[in-house]
Amino acid sequence: MSGPHVIRGSVLLPEAELMWRFSRSGGPGGQHVNTTDSQVELRFDLANTEALPEVWKRRALERLAPRLVDGVVSVRASEHRSQWRNREMAATRLAALLAEATAPPPKPRRATKIPRGINERRLRNKKQRSDTKRGRSGQGWT
Repeated sequence: MSGPHVIRGSVLLPEAELMWRFSRSGGPGGQHVNTTDSQVELRFDLANTEALPEVWKRRALERLAPRLVDGVVSVRASEHRSQWRNREMAATRLAALLAEATAPPPKPRRATKIPRGINERRLRNKKQRSDTKRGRSGQGWT
């Protein structure tokens, strides 16, 4: 995996700030299985990066606080048998995670008044349902 990874817009993650670690993938297997270091762990120092705008960095640090260890976010990938594909998967996951964490907050919902017709219809349906159930009780059949 070479070259910068796009987070959002023109903001890129430079390859120099990514720390890669490889290990053997777990799981079942037999002879000559899981002997390659195909599991990938990608680490990114979010607290000390210069690649993100300051506003994005603050937002990401706040939103990813439970995932961070000393300001570093880490992503693992071991689905594929190929280390290369796992590297691509980890980089994609990290970029998606940072894109989501740096996204601006949604606009606040504007409160609106419930139309009177909707409320009346709901109460009318409740009354019909109540009458239907009361009619099933069998009282007054003597």
